Amino acid sequence: MNRTTLLQDRRMEKFEELLKRWHDGELSGAEAGEFLGCSERQFRRYRRRYEEDGLDGLVDQRLGKASARRIAVDEVMWMLDQYESHYAGWNVKHFHEHLQLSHGRPWSYSWVKTKLQAADLVPRVRRRGSPHRRKRERKPCEGMMLHQDGSRAVCLAGRPALDLVVTMDDATSTLYSALLVEEEGTASTFRGLLEVFASKGLPLSLYTDRGSHYFVTLKAGETVDRSRLTQVGWALKRLGIEHIAAYSPQARGRSERMFGTLQDRLIKELAQTGIDDIETANRWLREVYLPAHNRRFARPAAAAQSAFVAAPDRAALVEALCVQEERVVERDNTVSWRKLKLQLPDSPLRHHWVKARVRVHHYPDDTLALFHGPACIARYDERGRQQVGNPIASRARPCSAPPRGGRAKAPALAAASRRPPAAAPARALARP
Repeated sequence: MNRTTLLQDRRMEKFEELLKRWHDGELSGAEAGEFLGCSERQFRRYRRRYEEDGLDGLVDQRLGKASARRIAVDEVMWMLDQYESHYAGWNVKHFHEHLQLSHGRPWSYSWVKTKLQAADLVPRVRRRGSPHRRKRERKPCEGMMLHQDGSRAVCLAGRPALDLVVTMDDATSTLYSALLVEEEGTASTFRGLLEVFASKGLPLSLYTDRGSHYFVTLKAGETVDRSRLTQVGWALKRLGIEHIAAYSPQARGRSERMFGTLQDRLIKELAQTGIDDIETANRWLREVYLPAHNRRFARPAAAAQSAFVAAPDRAALVEALCVQEERVVERDNTVSWRKLKLQLPDSPLRHHWVKARVRVHHYPDDTLALFHGPACIARYDERGRQQVGNPIASRARPCSAPPRGGRAKAPALAAASRRPPAAAPARALARP
């Protein structure tokens, strides 16, 4: 006996009891209908059917009949076969969305879930009580706080595990950037931030974990050292962006839940595309997946105003979001950078660069540049070979006299304008 039949039997017993009380004058027709959960008119219908056919007149005639909207058995078998052959392991919500978008099936989520559970393709999950935590409200405006975090998983078939670095808005849960890299670090952080800052502007704050490329922590479990900044910390300080450290995974619950969704959906959809290289996967993420993900999961901010601040041009952002370290030029006019020797070219700024302090800029794409103050001296590729072209826009006069035997000679002054030496004889000063 199913639940519907059991409820019908209970309703019939209750009707007989209310009908007896109505005959005895204890209840009116409206009161009896209210006890049955129907109107007085429906109670009169029940009385007439009971007088004519007894309890058989109260039986619901729809029981035991197939619904006119019932889905055909072939369609049910097709759905189960699709899940087993193409979508195995997908959660029901994700599978239901693809049934509607890719296959045009207007079935309800509850019906799909019931059929999958009945076929033992999806486990029945018992809800467990969670500990009480105080929820942190979202920021009211877009751009007030960005989350950046990374998660490691096997995303591409036939390749080792990769790190997925994501930058997300706290107010709207919009994903601004998603990158697959071999290892999360300073370069991947700068790449993600450059994408967001160039397209949206500068946010007020950035919320991250305490990874070694974000913060310096002298002892595990203690607070970060604000007096010692990493390259990411210096870059954010130059741009005027507050850097906030999270001290527990629960504090970053919003980004942690977002990574749960990405690892459940993104990896399965990447597998269906057949992409097996990182560059193509990043382009697919940027052009295909992120717009669809944001349409599905992004929500409007509480306030319509945007807190993003207009950013400088992209060239200035590239110079700000890079590794910067000082070096002293060696006697052969070279600079040592890791395992490379960067040869400084001839420059109109100086006759030589020996013992000069220069600044090395290491960009996320592994290219390099040398700066002396605000002036760029030279640019190099990832192998340390100088790139063609003079990075200095305007030539400057030499800052000191040329050395003896040097190639460059100062232009000779006119004899009439040349002053005589102070020790010259008096006759040499006579006018001609």
